[in-house]
Amino acid sequence: MYDVLIVGAGVVGCSLARELSRWNLSIAVVEKENDVAMGTSKANSGIVHAGFDAHTGTNKAIYNVLGARMFPHLAEELDFPYRKNGAFVLCFDENDRPKLSELLEQGKRNGVTGLSILDGDAIRKMEPNVSDKVVAGLYAETSGIVSPYEMTIAYAENACVNGVEFLLGREVLGIGATNMGFEVKLSDQTVWAKIVVNCAGVFADKIYSMVSGENNFEIVARKGEYCLLDKKCGGLTDKTLFQLPTAMGKGVLVAPTTHGNIIVGPTAQDVEDKEDVDTTFDGLNLAFNTASKSVPTLARRNIITQFAGLRAHSTEGDFVIGESEIANFYNIAGIESPGLSSAPAIAVDVAEEIANKLQADKKDNFVAKRKGIPCFAKMSDSEREHLIASDPLYGKIVCRCENVTEGEIVDSIRRPLGARDLDGVKRRTRAGMGRCQMGFCTPRVMEILSRELGVDMTEITKFGKGSHVVVGRTE
Repeated sequence: MYDVLIVGAGVVGCSLARELSRWNLSIAVVEKENDVAMGTSKANSGIVHAGFDAHTGTNKAIYNVLGARMFPHLAEELDFPYRKNGAFVLCFDENDRPKLSELLEQGKRNGVTGLSILDGDAIRKMEPNVSDKVVAGLYAETSGIVSPYEMTIAYAENACVNGVEFLLGREVLGIGATNMGFEVKLSDQTVWAKIVVNCAGVFADKIYSMVSGENNFEIVARKGEYCLLDKKCGGLTDKTLFQLPTAMGKGVLVAPTTHGNIIVGPTAQDVEDKEDVDTTFDGLNLAFNTASKSVPTLARRNIITQFAGLRAHSTEGDFVIGESEIANFYNIAGIESPGLSSAPAIAVDVAEEIANKLQADKKDNFVAKRKGIPCFAKMSDSEREHLIASDPLYGKIVCRCENVTEGEIVDSIRRPLGARDLDGVKRRTRAGMGRCQMGFCTPRVMEILSRELGVDMTEITKFGKGSHVVVGRTE
């Protein structure tokens, strides 16, 4: 019997697990995929929003502002990539200037600091590649960028170190209320928990209906398609460049990533299939053409990959957070944008509420700090020499595009909740995220996985679920 069972190992589930692990509780996270950060948390814009565009008084507004303030400390404590780079909301028509003023005033009401409206020339002094057609823009100096999957992994590893059990590769098939709590049927076993927290992303409505017997809220999968540009384009903009938002979201952006690329997107299309992450010609074309309105010098030849992610859009229009009508069953659902920015603050509030309900005591031995994998590519020559002296594997480059070493890959496999497939290594080390997109390093990464996991090369997958890379050996 667990005290708390969390369904879903995205950024919300993993941040909650870490915050709950501050207390003396037995906690488990169940996830149908074979790794954490396999859904929305690995396929989004990676923006830490300032908090001006959510309607005042909503959960989105409250938790966005609270969460964004936590990032500098969290990034240092958990050692994940984050940078406060600032953002613009660009206006292309003088008639739309009042909308900028509305966003400014809304941001002030929400408690956002560092907001101002600049004219087009002032914006281009800061960002010379911004279109000449931009007449004004809202500047938000507190906006930031983060690596969303590395943030999620950092939360998960720290939770694991603090005693949280992760039940990966197990799908929830049914939930039943009992006198003691909940009986949860998984794909390979049955577990029991006093409290269940539903952090299942686009499937959150399905999970809640298992215990409630009806759909009390609806989650719509909203697909967003993206293009990622080569690092040589990293100087196109330092700030995140939004366009005035629409009813479907914040619109298409152009932004730097924490690793020096430029990301373009997302589109917004509601889809029925909650596993539809296929890219389309029309979607990618729309994303790129719309982004080119902000930065006309964007060039398609510099795209190194495209991808799509699904946002969990609640038809209620706001985050669904808190204890449901079913006692001891909590929902944290509909966590679309600004969900990544809000997750740290949501986790703190919900964890405290659950700990108080269970009358739990805080741990004396909670481990607050987590050290990430050394990044060879960002080190000085002297730092590299010292690292190689401590472990010669750091002197062997495996991924030439990103300068990832064998030492980093081995660390990614051996650490808590270590990588078990090619994409797991990629998310933890960036091996395969460069210009060639694993064209050269795949065989070597597979060899290292095979050696470290003690399995045959034919058992190595790209992302689990039968995504085997090779099917046999030639004589």
